Amino acid sequence: MNTDKFYAEQIANEYAPKDTSKVKALKKLDKKAKTPANVFAYTFGIAFTLILGIGMCLAMEIIPTELVWQIVGSIIAVICMVGMNVNYHIYKKF
Repeated sequence: MNTDKFYAEQIANEYAPKDTSKVKALKKLDKKAKTPANVFAYTFGIAFTLILGIGMCLAMEIIPTELVWQIVGSIIAVICMVGMNVNYHIYKKF
């Protein structure tokens, strides 16, 4: 009989609501606070990287063959490089 009672308590404890510790609550809060900054940093970085690729294609005359597009591509590439370098500092401000 004693083993049945022990077994029943074990099953009841398994399905009972668990008490969350302060450490788990702090980890959850930390993740919730950092998620928007991570999403912004990844989105910002990926966008500038893709635009940098387009600028480099223009600068190296892969897409068109005119000098004007080469200059425009170089300007786009420089702006994107600055944007990617600023990304870390913006992330730290979040």
